Amino acid sequence: MPMDRRKFIKRTGAAAAGLFAAPYILPSGRLFAASGIQLAEHVVFVMFAGGVRQQESVLQRYLGDAQADDVEGNILYNMLDGTPPPQKIVYGTGLGGINPIQPILGQTLQQQGTLFREMRAVNAGHYGGLNSLLQGGTAATQGLQQKPLNPTIFEYLRRHAGIPATKTWFIGNTIGNSVPLLNHSIHPNYGARYGANFFAPNITFGPAGDQYLSDAKVYHPEDQLEPIYEMKAFLDNSFERLGSVPTSIGNTPEEKQDIKAFMAEMFTKTQNGTIAHPPVHDGGDLTTVGYACEVMKWFKPALTVVNMSGVDGCHSSFTGYLAAMHRADHAVGHLWDFIQTQVPEMANNTVIIAVPECGRNAEPNAILDQNDWYSFDHSDANALRVFGMMAGPSVPANLSVGGEGNPVGIVTDVVPTIAEILGVKNEVMGAGLLHPGTLSLYDRI
Repeated sequence: MPMDRRKFIKRTGAAAAGLFAAPYILPSGRLFAASGIQLAEHVVFVMFAGGVRQQESVLQRYLGDAQADDVEGNILYNMLDGTPPPQKIVYGTGLGGINPIQPILGQTLQQQGTLFREMRAVNAGHYGGLNSLLQGGTAATQGLQQKPLNPTIFEYLRRHAGIPATKTWFIGNTIGNSVPLLNHSIHPNYGARYGANFFAPNITFGPAGDQYLSDAKVYHPEDQLEPIYEMKAFLDNSFERLGSVPTSIGNTPEEKQDIKAFMAEMFTKTQNGTIAHPPVHDGGDLTTVGYACEVMKWFKPALTVVNMSGVDGCHSSFTGYLAAMHRADHAVGHLWDFIQTQVPEMANNTVIIAVPECGRNAEPNAILDQNDWYSFDHSDANALRVFGMMAGPSVPANLSVGGEGNPVGIVTDVVPTIAEILGVKNEVMGAGLLHPGTLSLYDRI
């Protein structure tokens, strides 16, 4: 049966627009053979999740260390072992958040893998923290609206392991706070030609994107160029305000067609409400994770990085922070379950890593939320306290490393850890650009 002409034109226009949404689709090509042995063929790295305080996460003190209410318990049901809080439940669904989200995983990630109970961040800010996770450095001179100075893990993998661009993805939840800049550095030996694909699905397929995509069509190139450029400007607006950052990076014809087909499929699935979202999702981090699942199912990337930042609401709402943290755990559980049950090429062949970019302060600020609970910023020594965990092939199961007062590992360890899993640890360490003392987390065990 022939496809309706109007539907065909609309979907073709959406596919072309979708190509603009991922401007960093780079040509594949191998320069050097990886020298190491892969521990797994895929890594999923979750930057979790916007400044997470140790006390409410891995230490499971709930309200006991932050508010006057002496209530403790675990709200990260999928990631960590522990008994939930017995009262004052505000982090779930329903009016007042009284209904915790049911666990997805039959075994927690802690049981399936290794938990680093007390690590150290190297930067108490979000962008500096994200840079440190992806560069393996302190980013001490890194400013907002500035590309990373040293190579990211994407560039290390693409240059030294010969991984094609469509096998490295950075799924962002925003185009603000310079997040789209993190897909490659300006280092002269690496740079744009080794960068990853950046995709902010909540923008492309969110309310703002719908304004441009819902009526997408094929425009005549001679007299209707203006709407084409308006659409492109919207989809590339994460870059257009950033000065001289290059956005016209080429791609192979095969990659271009693959991306176009993927975007067309996402447009249809978004309209039909069939994106692989977690059971509970709200247009923020959880929606981002749904599209990340679609990226993995389609491209089977060697490296997928997912950024979540919902818990940053802790600046003004401790209640919202608890709810966002609980939802972020739900998202991680869904992500891991989806890989194991819906992507056979990645099942049992993927390592998941989750580490916050920074923590939060020991003492609250003066802002009270709807429950008269104090809120927390991130600027003191407590904001450098974080945890980390990983699970999958080659990762010891049910192992806990370090503890309160005994930190083991720093966030910059993530880069050589991913490099070791994917077989290029020697090249990354040999480049000499990591923070002093940085090791693979495997070396910390």
